Amino acid sequence: MTILVTGATGTVGRRIVDHLVAGGHKVRALTRNPATAGLPEGVEPVAGDLTRPETFAAALDGVTAVHFITFAGDDYQPLATAAELVRLAEEAGVLRATVLSGVQGRAVEEALQASGMEWTFVQPVEFMGNALEWSGPAREKGAISEPFPAALSAPVHESDIGAVAAVALTGDGHHGQTYTVTGPEVLTKPEKVRIISRAAGRDIAYVELTEQQARDSWAAKGLPPHVIDFLIGAYGNPPEMAYTVLPTVERVTGRPARTYAQWAAEHAADFR
Repeated sequence: MTILVTGATGTVGRRIVDHLVAGGHKVRALTRNPATAGLPEGVEPVAGDLTRPETFAAALDGVTAVHFITFAGDDYQPLATAAELVRLAEEAGVLRATVLSGVQGRAVEEALQASGMEWTFVQPVEFMGNALEWSGPAREKGAISEPFPAALSAPVHESDIGAVAAVALTGDGHHGQTYTVTGPEVLTKPEKVRIISRAAGRDIAYVELTEQQARDSWAAKGLPPHVIDFLIGAYGNPPEMAYTVLPTVERVTGRPARTYAQWAAEHAADFR
């Protein structure tokens, strides 16, 4: 069977592709720029844009399972074409779908629930890879400046998200499930910085920002006010789900979730 991965060059999509390829599955990758996708050998890249359903339809020939994302373009706007994309997939004979659920609305999820396909929603908490935003300040200043040092999270490795999605795409027993995916430990920002510092083999300080200093810093980077308000709420008062460790990764994939120290070791060079 052929599995179509949308968002195949994204942070999670690429990990799904890698896990599927490692499992010996035939993978087709939907991307807006196949020539620059840099996908593994054996993966079939196809040009497509989820905002243009006709390009999605052209990629569905022989496909039995699809991984969906819920946004379109670099601005992460919710998909206005969700219902049509799901209809096209079902009409093409797709039997199973996964969705990387996030904060971009629930149009894809609702369309799948109303369809005849098997579906699984993969709902990760904070990505460990978000910390790559700290790499520049860590290298240049030896310090990472962030607000809300006491805020908790259970960040998850992107490869673990990809692994959960790959299992749901290729195995039975996952229909109707919403898998909240977390890492194996609860951490504060200063604790994350200390772990990164040890991995990089150099002193990296944590500098606490006030809420206003954080707002000013994000505004200087060009973030719009509504995004800044979202970040203040997410970081300052995270929902319980964000810091509740769940055994999803091990239960679905059969192996423990990767630790923050493992992620930091993989990316140590980014912080040196």
